[in-house]
Amino acid sequence: MDLIPDPRRAWPAQPGAGVFPLDGETVIEAQPGTEGVARWFRTAVGTATGLPFADDAGVVGAEDNRIVLGISPDIARELGPEGYRISVDAEAIRIEGGAAAGVFWGAQTVRQLLGPDAYRRAPLDPAREWSVPMTLIEDAPRFGWRGLMLDVSRHFMPKDGVLRYLDLLAAHKLNVFHFHLTDDQGWRVEIKKHPRLTEVGSWRSRTKWGHRASELWEEKPHGGYYTQDDIREIVAYAAERHITVVPEIDIPGHSQAAIAAYPELGNTDVIDTTSLTVWDTWGVTANVLAPTDNTVRFYEDVFEELLALFPSTFIHVGGDECVKDQWKESPAAQARIAELGLADEDELQSWFIRHFDRWLAERGRRLIGWDEILEGGLAPGAAVSSWRGYAGGIAAAKAGHDVVMCPEQQVYLDHRQAAGDDEPMPIGYVRTLEDVYRFEPLPPELTEEEAAHVLGTQANVWTEVMHDSSRVDYQVFPRLAAFAEVAWSDLPAPAERDFADFEQRMTEHYRRLDALGVEYRPPGGPLPWQRRPGVLGRPIEGAPPNV
Repeated sequence: MDLIPDPRRAWPAQPGAGVFPLDGETVIEAQPGTEGVARWFRTAVGTATGLPFADDAGVVGAEDNRIVLGISPDIARELGPEGYRISVDAEAIRIEGGAAAGVFWGAQTVRQLLGPDAYRRAPLDPAREWSVPMTLIEDAPRFGWRGLMLDVSRHFMPKDGVLRYLDLLAAHKLNVFHFHLTDDQGWRVEIKKHPRLTEVGSWRSRTKWGHRASELWEEKPHGGYYTQDDIREIVAYAAERHITVVPEIDIPGHSQAAIAAYPELGNTDVIDTTSLTVWDTWGVTANVLAPTDNTVRFYEDVFEELLALFPSTFIHVGGDECVKDQWKESPAAQARIAELGLADEDELQSWFIRHFDRWLAERGRRLIGWDEILEGGLAPGAAVSSWRGYAGGIAAAKAGHDVVMCPEQQVYLDHRQAAGDDEPMPIGYVRTLEDVYRFEPLPPELTEEEAAHVLGTQANVWTEVMHDSSRVDYQVFPRLAAFAEVAWSDLPAPAERDFADFEQRMTEHYRRLDALGVEYRPPGGPLPWQRRPGVLGRPIEGAPPNV
């Protein structure tokens, strides 16, 4: 059936089973709690097929021509809330889930069974006959956190592009969208109490073209931001697809855009912060937040508005790559270290994180940050995104903290996909489709009890050299399909995985991506217009370390 991710169990409903035809008389019976799935099915699949999929209420004679959506306590017990069972026989397509999310993932599988043209935005042939093979499928995810992080700070992605990516996540049964909204190069979310964050911080005068060592510049302003209504729309759109949006506001490093907007947030006793602008190049800047009460109150304002926009339990505070040189030189920072009885600048960063961990916990939320938040001591309720390798996640899990595994060496999709010179602006290690398919999120060093702290896994997409959606597509796909199977399916050990079978199933999946308009990297290498000759990257040779 060429399904991706590969389901746990699938078999024909009966020997020599045929197909269940869909036509203009096919109705949807949406049992309580599944109305949203029915609405999505009519919108997405109905648009592609041209079929109305009417509500079964009051329809006479449709007993043997229906799609039945239901929530089953038995499936919830056996397979969990995201588990589902599909049964297709001569009378109906039945999709049962442990909760509405499970029904939705089952509906995504039925869409795959309909063929690649079910992913288009209009029917190619109004007279076409549609059918689903008679089959039984039982399926459930391995991990509860199956995420993609998208950086919209380095290069802004307009709202419609974000909505499109939510659809792409849903099509691959990914359920977390980590929304990287702020960094040195741009602030992307409206904060009404502090309007200069977007008035000043959302755009830069020019942009480095390629790696930061490149001599090329794109000499035009770059910017954009999401209004609070845009954010509400994005969050609602994601929720309809059973995707949680986890926002990230970076503190105390990666904050130059905020300091450019409000210079008093920086270390004013070390540098003239009024001279700072939104950063126009890449890398790690020394300009970090000052550890003052004013800074803390400012970011409490920011998070207060953020909590009203994002219902996610987890709020990401960054916490990575905080260069502490200015704190070492700052009399005010050193006085704060002494006042708080801290040992050093690492503990000062920990003080920042611990404050917001308590602040978020008091409001029923949980802090999550990059694995540098382990330095100087981690707040008890905080969770860790392990990006520098496995080590941070292993240490956090052993200490009883929840972890999302997203090691740079394995699942940073901005890393290049092949060793050839044709790869556009090549960054990092070679991470092929097969490499991603053989990624294992769960480190063998963890005991069963410790492994229970691994919430799941996430692929990260940093957009320094991705200036538009075509470049994002090229880096993300087709590798996101391999990652989605790793996150969802109960695969054997990496060396034992059947990549040949996955490649064979990808043949059909490429046709789905084509129908969706995804500008993926073809298996044979980049197309002429996907290359960027003469633009400097930063390839790293050799296999990535397993750290």
